[in-house]
Amino acid sequence: MSPPVVEYAFEVKTCRMTLISTHEAAPVTPALHALMSSAVDALALVSTAAIDYRDMDDATLLKLNRLAGVERQLVEAHAAVIVGEIAHRSAPSLGHSGLAQRNGYRTPEELVRISTRSTARDASTAVRVGLQSRDSQLAPAPQRPWLAAVSSALVSGTLPLASADAIQSGLGEPAANVPIPMLAAAAAQLVTEAATLDPDRLFRRARQLRDELDELGVADRERARRDRRSLRFTRQPDGMGRLTWLLDPESAAVAAELYDRATSPRRGGPRFRGELETKAERILADPRTTEQLASDVFLELLRHGAAADDSDLLGSGAPSVRVLVTAATLAAGVGHGRLEGQPDPVSIQTVQRLACAGTVMPILFDGAQPLDVGREQRLFTRRQRVALAARDGGCRFPGCDRPPSWTEAHHVKQWVRDGGSTNVADGILLCRHHHLLLHNNEWEVVRRGSDYWLVPPPDIDPGQTPIAMPSKSSALRDLAHNSAC
Repeated sequence: MSPPVVEYAFEVKTCRMTLISTHEAAPVTPALHALMSSAVDALALVSTAAIDYRDMDDATLLKLNRLAGVERQLVEAHAAVIVGEIAHRSAPSLGHSGLAQRNGYRTPEELVRISTRSTARDASTAVRVGLQSRDSQLAPAPQRPWLAAVSSALVSGTLPLASADAIQSGLGEPAANVPIPMLAAAAAQLVTEAATLDPDRLFRRARQLRDELDELGVADRERARRDRRSLRFTRQPDGMGRLTWLLDPESAAVAAELYDRATSPRRGGPRFRGELETKAERILADPRTTEQLASDVFLELLRHGAAADDSDLLGSGAPSVRVLVTAATLAAGVGHGRLEGQPDPVSIQTVQRLACAGTVMPILFDGAQPLDVGREQRLFTRRQRVALAARDGGCRFPGCDRPPSWTEAHHVKQWVRDGGSTNVADGILLCRHHHLLLHNNEWEVVRRGSDYWLVPPPDIDPGQTPIAMPSKSSALRDLAHNSAC
């Protein structure tokens, strides 16, 4: 006998949930229905009138924002359990007798998307995570036991649905050298770190952990990404053409470096001086949009090649891709390196190939702070900028993900006010937005040894508690990881 079908319909005006049974005897637990109805009624009482929030002080508004996040996580927890059961009852093996198909939907994802008015992507995520949550709680032998901590945090309302999916997708499956207990420990660590990471950053962190655990799989994952590369040209009905280009990390590093050269002044990139300042002003004054400018530049490259009037188009010379690798790794020929600006590692074989071809600028890490010039000059040199980019990996303001090409070098000890020196150890990369914020809003950066800390102004934090500014550099993280091993 097939399970009864239960459909939940939400009346928008009253925000009340009505239970509609499509079978004669639907054994729904009355207590669950009553509790959820009460929860919806309680939420309906919370004002959504903008005027009620207009005169609220900042601290209260931020507290309410955090509470709204908790509300969403609890709703997602309930939804995951419900969707997981719907998907289980709609398993492909059940065919037309499955819950989704009996109600006229091809898949459980379609049922969820239409009944909850969500996007196809959100519905797929809900089904994927919901099934995992159900399996973790009810299956005698769960298919993915290493995700037990993830499912537990999700159903408790402490982990957002998207974050649970990020961990699940980012960690991947066990391998010979990455057994289930090792993945389970990584998953539990990620659940803890999720308190301070959004889903996108959490996914990247999950991939980083997997790379650290699975050094032998770096080359295989690099090959898999390379195999996904594609270029598709589609003619549009209005006569336009759409070019869809999916690039593997190595190719993306080349394209990104050219794109940055062409558009950096427009995108809030670093401020320029001297000859570069004139070029930047010309780009800023160009009447074309940033997207049009990029399109025209890349079209010129396709027409004439990267050497065609490169001083006007993109600066000087062919693209220079920076490869970050520890000296010990390069000498041993075992391990992996990084392409600056790309999150995933590349195999040592790729590092050696690129170095042999002469198309890259290798940067070796040995833990030292190089290239000091003291008080002889105020501006950081190009070589120092390269070193700072390799060390910092982008803007080091907490939460910022701007790459090195979008940043400016800031003196930790300000040049004029504090008599600071133009040394790599006393420099730090900040994007233009955060560089201006730091100077204009009285934030401070202090250095303690090789660590950097951000001190907020008193109006943000009366106690001015220092906030850690960890490096975003994957290569530096690799160095620390290898040193700890």
